[in-house]
Amino acid sequence: MDNNKIMIVGTGNVGASIAFALINQRTAVNEIILTDIIAKDAEGEAMDLNDALSNAPSYVKVRNGTYKDARDCDVVVITAGAAQKPGETRLHLLRKNVNILQGMIEQIMASGFNGIFLVVTNPMDVLTYYAWKFSGLPAEKVIGSGTVLDSARLRQRIAGYLNVNPKSVHAYQVGEHGDSEVTLWSLADVGGAKISDMLSEDVMRGISDYVKNEAYEIIEKKGATYYGIAVCVVQILNSILNDEMRVLPVSSFDNFSGTSFGWPSVVGREGVIRRLDIKISEAEGIALQKSINILQDSIKKVKL
Repeated sequence: MDNNKIMIVGTGNVGASIAFALINQRTAVNEIILTDIIAKDAEGEAMDLNDALSNAPSYVKVRNGTYKDARDCDVVVITAGAAQKPGETRLHLLRKNVNILQGMIEQIMASGFNGIFLVVTNPMDVLTYYAWKFSGLPAEKVIGSGTVLDSARLRQRIAGYLNVNPKSVHAYQVGEHGDSEVTLWSLADVGGAKISDMLSEDVMRGISDYVKNEAYEIIEKKGATYYGIAVCVVQILNSILNDEMRVLPVSSFDNFSGTSFGWPSVVGREGVIRRLDIKISEAEGIALQKSINILQDSIKKVKL
């Protein structure tokens, strides 16, 4: 299609932050369409973002719209979903968000959309799986934001200990975007030097724990997280629209496990070009299987 046109579904903190990050960077995006169940919110965000364009680094068309506008979009980014209410179980929230997702996907597909879905709404891995099921699109064209943010947090934390730029740290969180995610210390390096040779086991364990729990701390302090994920989504969009073939730990369907989870994958214009075949340690493999088991269980518990 190559219109470099994207739709953002949901104009809460995350959706609005993604749009704001897009207009503040030089990206391939030519047009952003904002949609929300509260139409006036999407309209207001579009107006506010348009006011920034005369001083933005590149010109992007920004407007509000409806699911019908997805017809010629290259990517639809899904950030919309219900928030957990007091006393509500995670399973109840999951079922609710799967039902919301189904309605969205059906309307978007009815427009004639044949692009790529990028799912950000939590529980992201399970919703990525169901977005693939509901859409009928090839698995490589339904992507979740995966553990891209978690891996960014990991690199940032490691960089602080080693006094290097986080962009020079090669390290990944994999598995569920959540409590069971796994740090692949066996593959982590800086310029080819193994991080496990430079940091003690206690420090590495502390870093892994921090990365898993940082979101909870941010939520406790300010109510939600959105800037970090917004910039990560822009990175994924750039890799898709520019056909950059970057390796990113996005979430996509894994044939072997029958689930979607974060794993280093080559991302380009057609979506996930391939999930990398990499060797990890036995302990990491066991931990990853536990993470996959949790996701498999969640998928089974959603009875549609």
